[in-house]
Amino acid sequence: MLARRFAIVCLLMSLFGMLFAILVAETGHPARAWEGPATSFPAR
Repeated sequence: MLARRFAIVCLLMSLFGMLFAILVAETGHPARAWEGPATSFPAR
């Protein structure tokens, strides 16, 4: 019972840790200059 609870807690902590690492990595890198806003399509 204790081992099962420990395994569930470890899996949840690793999941939240990966999500937090992705969030930090996405907000940490600077915006690329060649990427414009998504709404700036040329008019035809």
